[in-house]
Amino acid sequence: MSKMNPVVHFEMPAENKNRMAEFYAKAFGWKAQFLGPEMGNYVVVSTTESDKDGRPKTAGTINGGFFQKTEDSALQSITLVVGVGDINESMKKVKEAGGTVIGEPMLIPGIGLYVSFIDSEGNRLSMLQPATM
Repeated sequence: MSKMNPVVHFEMPAENKNRMAEFYAKAFGWKAQFLGPEMGNYVVVSTTESDKDGRPKTAGTINGGFFQKTEDSALQSITLVVGVGDINESMKKVKEAGGTVIGEPMLIPGIGLYVSFIDSEGNRLSMLQPATM
């Protein structure tokens, strides 16, 4: 059996990131870190206690993020991010399995390489090769 790749992150679209961050802080105690325009105004969301590298301390838990909603309906769904050891090999496997990779991997400084894909059922997901994996 080949190695399984875990879900390591989630992403959700937000019309108003401040309102969304406030909602999840009040409802679930999540903490938001607002990134600047150089990172697409992304909001990193901590849902669990994390170590100094931002990795969850508790097994089985993940953190996430909010991104700005756009008019592109294909990008307006909650997305799971799968952690992979080799993003290029994983992109090849996604294509061989009947999926479509969207664009080229993007380097997120201090985090790793990231690329989105569409699975065999039309769901948008992403994969991340962590910088420390």
